[in-house]
Amino acid sequence: MSHTSDEMMTIAAARQLRAGQVCFVGIGLPSTAANLARNTHAPGLVLIYESGTIGAKPDHLPLSIGDGILAETADAVVSVPEIFNYWLQPGRIDVGFLGAAQLDRFGNINTTVIGGDYASPKVRLPGAGGAPEIAASCREVIVVVRHSRRTFVDKADFITSVGYGSGPGDRERLGLTGAGPATVITDLGILAPDPESRELRLTHLHPGVTLDQAREATGWDLAAAPGLAETAPPSEHELAALRALTTATPATPSRGNQGGG
Repeated sequence: MSHTSDEMMTIAAARQLRAGQVCFVGIGLPSTAANLARNTHAPGLVLIYESGTIGAKPDHLPLSIGDGILAETADAVVSVPEIFNYWLQPGRIDVGFLGAAQLDRFGNINTTVIGGDYASPKVRLPGAGGAPEIAASCREVIVVVRHSRRTFVDKADFITSVGYGSGPGDRERLGLTGAGPATVITDLGILAPDPESRELRLTHLHPGVTLDQAREATGWDLAAAPGLAETAPPSEHELAALRALTTATPATPSRGNQGGG
């Protein structure tokens, strides 16, 4: 069954999640992957969104963290301060799922400004949201992002969310309690930090992708881990579930169910 590179990326990201985990989900690719995992191999996955929904079970992809489907299907809805102060900062969330505009060799994320300085950049991005706290306090972080030199840079123009700083020991010096980015999933492969240097290196290539392609799309001298493997291709079940999820639309109440005299 044929698939696109985006489908491979999303399915590879979903495979990282397990039933019983508590996952802090970002909108976009992270939300698609997390909901796919919940709909396939990890039905007990607990999804938390920044708006305060705990255990959301949307039947279609939410348009934003404020999408009503999240509150309607959640086990509980609490305030945003409670999500961060009671759930995130004390380390009660297993996995943080994030995206990035820029990602550097040490897993630092930029979603703030591109080019120039902070006051007068070439591009001003949407900003941090809850990502800095997620990156700091989740037990581990998974990043989902498309692979290109524009995104995978040697040094981020601005660090919105800290990965491993400038190398080993930086997270500890900064007092960050989470373990940091454990996995980066792209449309070309999978990266993970080197155990010693903390620099991201390639551990898997997706089917049909070469090491030269991955290196050409990376803004630093990308290393391959020993035993570089090929990602298992999507199964028919995974593809069918993903396509059903991405094409699902909100149900519209019929006129006969709207009440009235």
